[in-house]
Amino acid sequence: MTLSSSRVFTSIVRNLFFLLLTLGIPRFASATIGYQVSLANPAHHLFRVTINIPDVHGEVQLQMPAWNALYEIRDFSSRIQRVEAFANHDPAPLAIEKLDKLTWRIHGDGLITVRYAIYWDSPGPFASQLNEEHAFINAAMVFMYVPGRRTEAVALDIRELPTGWHVATSLNQILHDSPISDTDYIAPNYDALTDGPIEIGTFKVLQINTTGPAISVAVHGDGWKQADVESTLRRICKNEIEMMGGAPFDHYLFIFHIGKAAQGAGGGMEHANATAININSQAQLAGVSAHEFFHLWNVKRIRPASLEPIDYTREQYSRALWFAEGVTSTYGNYALVRSGIWSKQEFYGDLARQINELESRPANKWQSAEQSSLDTWLDKYDYYNGPEFSVSYYTKGQILGVLLDILIRERTNNARSLDDVLRRMNEEFARKGKTYRDSLDVRLTAEEIAGGSFEDFFRQYVAGAEPLRYEAIFAKAGLLLQKQEIVRAQLGFSFEREAGGRAVVRTVDAGSPAERAGLLAGDELTNFDGEKIPRRADIWLRNKKPGELLRVRVLRNEKPVEVQLALGESSATIFALAEDPQAAPKARAIREGMLRGKTSAAGAAGATH
Repeated sequence: MTLSSSRVFTSIVRNLFFLLLTLGIPRFASATIGYQVSLANPAHHLFRVTINIPDVHGEVQLQMPAWNALYEIRDFSSRIQRVEAFANHDPAPLAIEKLDKLTWRIHGDGLITVRYAIYWDSPGPFASQLNEEHAFINAAMVFMYVPGRRTEAVALDIRELPTGWHVATSLNQILHDSPISDTDYIAPNYDALTDGPIEIGTFKVLQINTTGPAISVAVHGDGWKQADVESTLRRICKNEIEMMGGAPFDHYLFIFHIGKAAQGAGGGMEHANATAININSQAQLAGVSAHEFFHLWNVKRIRPASLEPIDYTREQYSRALWFAEGVTSTYGNYALVRSGIWSKQEFYGDLARQINELESRPANKWQSAEQSSLDTWLDKYDYYNGPEFSVSYYTKGQILGVLLDILIRERTNNARSLDDVLRRMNEEFARKGKTYRDSLDVRLTAEEIAGGSFEDFFRQYVAGAEPLRYEAIFAKAGLLLQKQEIVRAQLGFSFEREAGGRAVVRTVDAGSPAERAGLLAGDELTNFDGEKIPRRADIWLRNKKPGELLRVRVLRNEKPVEVQLALGESSATIFALAEDPQAAPKARAIREGMLRGKTSAAGAAGATH
């Protein structure tokens, strides 16, 4: 279904519901599957769900998604309590058969009503929450679906809101003048329902004034300034909408949980016409918002074929996340510097930090951007995130995006850029309702724009893990990659977290101070210097010096043992980016074009096609 036909269908369904309601016909008398969710007693953290499924013949199956928002199997069904089913308003319960961890089967005919409660009190944007402060709903984490009827239109009624609470969502609201609650929403199908995050509470509502469609903001939290939020979002949205040639939405919603409301759970989650963002302070707002807003195009509409159709029951592997996420980070940062929120020195500084992060990880020597994309389903294992096991497709993809942009500009005398690649993919795939073939169509589009082959670039640096040619490519944009050798502290051992959060020593480096101090593989770490065990040892070590003493308390054979060791050392290369004062005019033009989002009309005459 194309985007335009989806909007038409939504309008038809809204009008149908209006007609049914004004005629006094019961809410779920149509063929549409109806959901109700009660927020009564929010201190209990239980969403109480009712699903009305019409036109059942013999039996119906329901499933709960195993994953959503994160590329992790999380088995949301583990949170469900007491599933019940009834037929045609008969109070006698139906027999329910559990088929597997996700699936229930119910025998019956006609209108089948299913009820259950599901527990959530985890901060968004990658979870759901119900407490006395607010509610936040990721629908795939709260609502079951009928596997064979996922394409049917659905309705949602949010009931028993605490006094003073109201609703913010990108879902379409049913318009009617009846005394029925105004918390009725519709979606063209279950997948669209899951793509509409819902914030419910006493949040602050803002409107972002742009020349395009409406952009709203719902803010739950503290420590933020309205004028700064409005100014920042206005500049980001204006820049990205203009770069992509217009807004692909009728209305867009930012949902923010800021400060204490974020509960330390940072990050953002993109949706078709919305984003949900948790940040601990307003200082993080610009970076996360620029990334998530660009997802409007890249990933939500310019969409890899490997992610369609959505399969909520198992892992869904893609080689394209380096582009879908990493290049979105490229454009998030481009938006910040091009809109004037960042200086170019801030842009260079962040790009250098990404290079430092990538090059500090031994796994960069063997894990390609495509393999990192495929292996994202391993992210939930702490040890996998260690530098020896993986690189981030966000980081590597962001750097690849900048390098590819420079190469396209250099080949075309700055007449074309990666911006043109994104716009072409938007035209050829998103606006035609088509998906792209992972890295292949990215390469083919880049070649079409640049007028030459990028086969070697994609084979060596996207599918392969050959060392990136930073110096040579940055020089084409008048940039110098500066290097400095430093000495860093090392633990001398590795550890991973097991189920339940236990941190267990896996390896001890031969000849290290940790080995000489008597630390053993299998020891369970309980604290470092009386503090909690850090989740990211590499980040914790940045504030330590080689030779610094560390008191490690462990459990060994269920007995407490204290080991005192000196931190080891290793050398590392730190990178910085600076402008080359002797850069040639073409290189300076490429650099300024990249920073400003411009190309040179004069360059078209000399471009190679």
